Amino acid sequence: MSAVRTDPFAGAILQVGVLAALAGTVGLSAYGWLAGLLFGVVMVAALGYGLRRSGADRLGPADWVTLTRATLAGGVAALTVEAFRGPIAVPVLVALAAVALSLDWVDGQVARRTGTTSALGARFDMEVDSFLVLVLCGYVADQVGAWVLVIGAMRYVFVAAGWVLPWMRGSLPPRYWRKVVAATQGIALTMVAAGVLPRPLALAVVLGALALLVESFGRDVGWLWRHRVRPALPAAPVSPAPAGHGSEWTPGTRIVRQPVEVGGRRR
Repeated sequence: MSAVRTDPFAGAILQVGVLAALAGTVGLSAYGWLAGLLFGVVMVAALGYGLRRSGADRLGPADWVTLTRATLAGGVAALTVEAFRGPIAVPVLVALAAVALSLDWVDGQVARRTGTTSALGARFDMEVDSFLVLVLCGYVADQVGAWVLVIGAMRYVFVAAGWVLPWMRGSLPPRYWRKVVAATQGIALTMVAAGVLPRPLALAVVLGALALLVESFGRDVGWLWRHRVRPALPAAPVSPAPAGHGSEWTPGTRIVRQPVEVGGRRR
C-alpha cells in the first residue's frame, strides 16, 4: 500500500487506541464507540482525499501532530455523546480537550521549524479546530443553553454560504488574529466544560468568545465582499470597418482622403 493510503489509516488505529483507553478507564457505551469510530472513518476518508488532491505522497511532521489532535477530539466527541446518557468523567474530557488545544501551538511550531508548511496542513488544522469547538459546544449546551451551538456552527455556515454565494469562496489573506480568536473559543469552552466557573461568569465567558468570533467572521465576510469579482460590463457594439480601409478605420470616425500631388497631378 502506498503512503497516501497508510498514513491516514494510521489515524484510524490511533483513534481506536484512544477509544479503547477511554473504555478501559472511564467506560464507553456502544454509543460512545460509534461516535468515536464514525469520526475516525470520516477523518481517514477526508485526509486521504486531501492527500490525493494535493499531490502529496505522505503526511508531514506537523500533520502527524495534527492527526494526534484529531484523535483526541474524537475522544472528546465520544465522551460528549456519553454525557447525553448520564454522568461522565469530566476531568478526562477536559484533559483531552486541553492537550488537543496545546498541540495546536505545537503543530504550528513543527511546521515552521521543519519547513513543511502546506495548504493541506493548514486546512487539516483548521478542520480539527472547528470540530473540537463544535463538540465542546455540544457538551456545554446543557450548562449555558443551546444557543452556544452558534459558536460551533459558524464555521460550517460560512462554508455552506460559499456553495450559494460564489464570492464567499475567495481566498482570504493570512491574519494572525484569526488564529487567536479560534484558540480563544477552545479555551473558553474548555473552562466552562470543567465546571469551575459560576454560571453567570460562564455565560459571560462564552458570550465574549462569541463576540470575538462574530467580529472575526464579519471582517472576513466584509473583505470577501469588497474584493469580489464583479461581472464585466457588456462591450459596446462595433460596426464593421468600411471595405478597403482595414485598420485605418475606427468606430465613429469618418475617413476622408486628402488629395496629394504626384508628378504635378492631383491624386
